[in-house]
Order: sequence, then structure tokens, then C-alpha cells
Amino acid sequence: MASSPSLAGRAASAAQTKGLGRYFPFTRWLFNYRREDLPSDLVAGIVTAIMLIPQSMAYAQLAGLPPQIGLYASVVPLIIYALLGTSGQLSVGPVAITSLLVFSGVSTLADPGSARYIQLVLLLALMVGVVKLLLGLFRMGVILNFISHPVLAAFTTASALIIAAGQLKYILGYSIAGPHIYDILYNAVVGLGMTNPVTLTIGGASIAMLLFFRKKLRPILQKAGLNPLAVTLIVSGAPLVTVLLGSIVTWALRLDLTAGVAVVGSIPAGLSPLSWPSPNVADAQALMPAAAAIILVSVVESIAVAKALASKRRAVIDPNQELIALGAANIAAGLFSGYPVTGGFARSVVNYQAGAITGLASLVTAGGIALILLFFTPLFYFLPQAVLAATVIVAVFGLVDLKEPAHIAQANRSDAVTWGITFAAVLLLGIEAGIFVGVGVSLALYLWRTSRPHIAVVGQIGESEVYRNILRYDVKTWPHVVAVRVDESLYFANTRYLEDELLRIIAERPEVKHLVLIGSAINFIDSSALHTLEALIQSLRDAGVQLHLAEIKGPVMDGLKRAHFVDKLGTEHIHLSTHQAMRALGCA
Repeated sequence: MASSPSLAGRAASAAQTKGLGRYFPFTRWLFNYRREDLPSDLVAGIVTAIMLIPQSMAYAQLAGLPPQIGLYASVVPLIIYALLGTSGQLSVGPVAITSLLVFSGVSTLADPGSARYIQLVLLLALMVGVVKLLLGLFRMGVILNFISHPVLAAFTTASALIIAAGQLKYILGYSIAGPHIYDILYNAVVGLGMTNPVTLTIGGASIAMLLFFRKKLRPILQKAGLNPLAVTLIVSGAPLVTVLLGSIVTWALRLDLTAGVAVVGSIPAGLSPLSWPSPNVADAQALMPAAAAIILVSVVESIAVAKALASKRRAVIDPNQELIALGAANIAAGLFSGYPVTGGFARSVVNYQAGAITGLASLVTAGGIALILLFFTPLFYFLPQAVLAATVIVAVFGLVDLKEPAHIAQANRSDAVTWGITFAAVLLLGIEAGIFVGVGVSLALYLWRTSRPHIAVVGQIGESEVYRNILRYDVKTWPHVVAVRVDESLYFANTRYLEDELLRIIAERPEVKHLVLIGSAINFIDSSALHTLEALIQSLRDAGVQLHLAEIKGPVMDGLKRAHFVDKLGTEHIHLSTHQAMRALGCA
């Protein structure tokens, strides 16, 4: 095996591609590719392709689309991400929640599977791609931080339940309609007499097999002493094995004819054809809620997964470049007959465990899907739809986390409220409305929390320079000076509360002549807060009290200087530390 390049040579090569690598990240690994990485990338690409083939068809069915569109969405978009993305392990393609969002957003505008439905889905992919691309180009990925962990956790769990309920019609073998999960469950119970026992058997057996592979087989193989990579390959191949067995049994017994088992049917051979959805302002407006929901959820999940996997390799990713890559991948999905794609958690973990090092692994995966489209689509003619439904149900099984709300409640009660409201809203109002309700509630609770910041009167611990809350520690205080720490930045929502609390503290201590405001936790002061502080100076002076500032951070102080607040207060009233302020006032 060839030795790796010298450090100097690699550094020189990296310097030559630095500018190019910023915009085309694949040049970073392509121009410095190590031969010893090739086997790992090849194996990872093949393993991920084996997992992605049944998943992409199953998720397309979940999105109300023909199965080949799921395969189309796993070729060109994956290639584009491999070239533009900064993660070598993130596996981009159809995922369950994005598929559900597609179905929820488009099924109200057209019949699933119809020509118009497919055109709207292509338009939706383009919209998602363009917005993601612009967010990345203008380095605005920070706005995606508005979806908090409790919102995402509740949305994911509720969506997983909705997805599972939506697959019951394929498992039971009869039509189950309903716009919400409670409608679906009610209609499922009412129609149980129409259950197709053969379809139910196929679906149930598929679920059992997939769960066995996922939960039981790995420990057995590990105890048998198999290589970890072999274990990953076998376990990850479970969906494909289930698909092939279901197809063979249905074909051998002709269950589609003798037992009424619904099958996938004919899948067109060939690579994804070029497509161009006819843009329509009215359609674009109608699709905006779905596009916004997909962007929020998919980008947060993708970047979180990419960061987690990169940290395992002590690497870093560029979130804004990830937005560009994901945006370009979705544009490619809209132009090559696919549908919105994102980075899948489970699939990316498998890609990582199988040894993926660079984007070459994703190129190998895309190549494998392309071979299936070119030569092997007839193999899936007799694939029962119940098997695809089982694949979806088991895939989302791991997304349901009912322990998380208790964990969130232990950390923060208001976050638990956010989780509960988001969960209920998604189930009762629908996934699009639910996620926006959740985001709205989390922002409202944040404003409420920060509008009433924690304000602590502090004193000196012993003879040290440390000052802590008088309610928590045994500290020394002085009658003519009160030191107050504000544990929040100051902005329009909390200025009134701040003023009222400071004046109350002074009113309770008539002997006080100096108020020291400690700003160690203040990261910014907006114009409303500045106006309040200016008014506070005069109010305190009228009461015979002088205002002092201590531990004000540099950027905050720069703003106070620009606004001439320092001139109004007086430089002698500004101190580097609380202890320095106390010494200046004769207290320490």
C-alpha cells in the first residue's frame, strides 16, 4: 500500500486549494485523497446504498409518490451534496419526516400520485432548495436556531406517530382516510372487518423481521465474534432482505392475484429524467408553509447530525456551506424528478459506522442506486406495499422518545410546556401548524423569561474578591452601598422590570447612597434599555443615590460610549470589577 503524502506536501496542496475548497469542498479531499481511505469509502457507500434502496421507495410511498421518485431523489441530489457538502459522513436523500411534510403540504392541493401532484412536489423541492441556497450564500443559517430542542423533539415524536398511523392502510389492506391521526385511528378501528389477512400477515412478518434485525441480531452477531463492519453490513441490509423476500413470496404464490395483495407494480427503468415544474405564483404561495416547515426541520436535523459525526472524527463542518450544499441538492431534486431531500440520522450513522471518510462514499451510494434504476427495477414489480409500510414503521419506531419530556422537565419546566404544546398541536392541528405553534410558543416563553431577568443582591465572601447572592451565601454587605447583579442582557422587554426592581431595592434600603450595577452577564444593551438607564440615573440622583457600573463587557461599553452614556454617568462611576467598585466606595 502506498504511503501517505508528506506533511509538507499535503500542506502545500491544501494551500493551493484553500480558496477553491471554500466554495467546492470536494477539492479538499479529492486533491489530497489517500489510497488507504478508498476501501472504507467503497464499503460505506455500498452499505448505505443497500439501506437506502428500500428506504427511498418506502419514503416515496409515504410522500404519496411513485417508488421510482424516491430512487431518483437518491442519485443526483446525493452527488451534488457529496461535491458541495463539508461532511463526509452525512447521507442525503429521502427521510421519513420530510416525506410526511411533503404529503401534508401537497395532498391538500392535488390527488397524491397524480401528474399535478408530482409537479407541485417538484416545485416544492425547488422552493426548498432556493431558500436553503440563499440562506447559505448570505450566511443566515443563524435564523434556524429559532427551532428549539423541545420543539424539535416533540415534533419528531408526534410526526413519528402520525407516520406510523398513516401506514396502517397498507398493513391492514384497506383504505383508511382522515386528515388527522385521531381520524385515521377511528376509521381504522371501524373498518377492521375489511382487513386483508394475507396483507396483514406480510406486514406483520416484515415488521417482526426488521425489528429482529435491529434489536436482536446485532448482539448475537457481536457475541459470535464477527467483525464490527460485517455486523453493520448485515444489520443494515435488513430492509433490502425483507424487500427481496416479500417480493419472492408474492411472486411465487401470485398473491397479488390470489389474495388481493397490493404490489408496487411496474417501475420505469432508466435514470431520473430531467424535469422543470411550471412555476405558478398561486401554487408557490400555497406551498410556502410546507416549504418553511421542511427547511426548519430538515436543516436543523441535517446540521446537527453532520456536527455530531464530524466531532467523532475531530473534524468541523461549515453550517453555511452545508446550507448551500443542501440547497443545491434540493434544486437538483426538483430538476431531476425527485422530491425534497435532507440528511438522514440513522442512514448517516450507518454510513459513519461502515467507515465513510470522504464524500466519495456518497458518490458510491449514488452509483449503486443508479445501477438499480438502470438494470434491476423489474425485481421490485411484486414488492408488496405492506413491506414498504413495515420499513417506514420500523424506521420511525426509533424516533418516538416518550422519556424525553421527563428529561426536559427536569432541566426546565417551561421547556416541558413547550414540548407538550408542540406535541399536542402536531397531533391535533397537523404537522405544519404544529411546528409553527411550537416555534411561536418557545419564542413567547423566551420573551417571558427574559422579560423578568434574575436580579441578585450580592455581597463579599470573607475577605476575597468574590461576590455572591446574599440569599445563597454567607456574605458581607454594607449599609450605604448595594451591589446588584443582573443575569440577562437588557432590551425592550425587560427594561421596565429592571427599573422597577432596582427602585424597589433602593426603597427597601433608605440608608443606601450608592447602587453598583454588575454587568458580567450583560451581553448587549439596546436603545430601550439605554433610555431606561439614562432615566434611572436621574431617578436615583433625585433619591440621593449614585449609580455605578462594574464588570461591563468591552462590546457593551463601546456601545455606551457611542451613545454618550458614559459622559452622562461619569467615568469615575465605571469600574473594572465589583471589588474595585467596593474599594472605591470604601467598603473593601
